[in-house]
Amino acid sequence: MSTDKPGGNPAAGGIGAVPVRKGWGLGDVLGGIVVAQILSLIVVVFVYGLAGWDAETQPPMWATALLQIPLWVGLAGATWLAGRKGQGLADFGWKARWLDPLIGLPVGIACQLVLLPLIYFPLLELLDISSSELAEPAQELADRATSNFGWLVLLAMVSVGAPIVEELFYRGLLLQSLVKAGIPGWLSVILSAALFAAMHFQPLQFLGLFVFGLVLAAMALWFKRLGPSIWAHVGFNATTVIVLYLGAN
Repeated sequence: MSTDKPGGNPAAGGIGAVPVRKGWGLGDVLGGIVVAQILSLIVVVFVYGLAGWDAETQPPMWATALLQIPLWVGLAGATWLAGRKGQGLADFGWKARWLDPLIGLPVGIACQLVLLPLIYFPLLELLDISSSELAEPAQELADRATSNFGWLVLLAMVSVGAPIVEELFYRGLLLQSLVKAGIPGWLSVILSAALFAAMHFQPLQFLGLFVFGLVLAAMALWFKRLGPSIWAHVGFNATTVIVLYLGAN
């Protein structure tokens, strides 16, 4: 585990350490979001048109995974291109240590099974919303996994692809760019978590994603690398898939 402390020497590199000479910044973040959304729209229109689907069609799991690729290409591509202006992905904390799974996985599982229920229990009572309504987006996604292969695709999509790409972009490029712009660390954590939650386009799930985003961003700043937050994201998403699988079998 790193012995570096948050707020250390800016020339040392890693999360929270931003040399002013680097040419990447919030413009790369905006570009990544715009390109990712445009690519996603183009591919969705093409695939739906080719398959003869309409707006009400729920694509099978293989198509759902395929439709994630342009989004990931936009976000990961923007991060990679931004890194070329500096010292590569290491600028955004792209490093890991053998302890990271032991740190991150329990955090992600605890956030999913303990933290989120504690947050949503009073909210659901206040808004008179059922837990099934809260779980509806995840359940709709799981309903497309009609075979064991479909479940494996779902697990790979949300527990491998999404954690790597989203951590690189939101806790890497975005968080680093906010810090580099002179925004205090605590406010950078809040802003990155808010954008992370908003970009999922799920209003009812916004609060949970925001709180989880706070945890992930705080981990990235504290450890000055993305390894722990990636594994926390893996644990968080994989727990959801496992719970849904057990409920369906």
